Amino acid sequence: MQRRTLLLAAGLLPLGSARALGESDAASGVRAALERGAVAAIGTLGRTDGFLGNPAVRIELPGYLKDAAKLLKATGQGRKLDELVTAMNRAAEAAMPEARQLLVGAVKSMSVEDAVRIVRGGEDSVTQFFAGKTRAPLTQKFLPIVTRATEKQGLADKYNAVAGKAAGFGLLRQEDANIQQYVTARALDGLYFMIGEEEKKIRQDPVGTGSAILKKVFGGL
Repeated sequence: MQRRTLLLAAGLLPLGSARALGESDAASGVRAALERGAVAAIGTLGRTDGFLGNPAVRIELPGYLKDAAKLLKATGQGRKLDELVTAMNRAAEAAMPEARQLLVGAVKSMSVEDAVRIVRGGEDSVTQFFAGKTRAPLTQKFLPIVTRATEKQGLADKYNAVAGKAAGFGLLRQEDANIQQYVTARALDGLYFMIGEEEKKIRQDPVGTGSAILKKVFGGL
């Protein structure tokens, strides 16, 4: 009864559907929404041009290096830089399938209280939930994949040498001075961003998802 009251107060259970939808169903609806969003985001990003072809998540050179790249391209030296940007994005795409198990596991283990915070927490609540639960372990999973992918291009050492000097002069953030760490961090940012975009679609059109439980939970909000 206490949790049911909590759900009603938080708005997870619309008053008109309170009798028809119990706390277990409500939490299940939120879990279903998050799992759909996570799986859809991984599918979108974990394919050729999932990052490279999407301006919202495409990984570019950071800060000073991006500005320097513009000058080099203007002098006809842009081919290697284009190869590096492509390699960074291909590395992020290759890492995406590793995220599925951890993201789905986080969803399945979420509590009713987690569900309330997500529904009532605003547009970034899903990002905060997944980042809090999975960013550290996903970093460990992504890093070796990104390392192998960038090393194949033979450009990682060159990036790290130039970026290290730029960071030493204060022209680049220290955390962006290592290509493996930089790409891993941006890949995760892109993943959480796309999950948030998928969640927005479900909130806006729960009926369109074809799920009765999502319609009950999100359709009344």
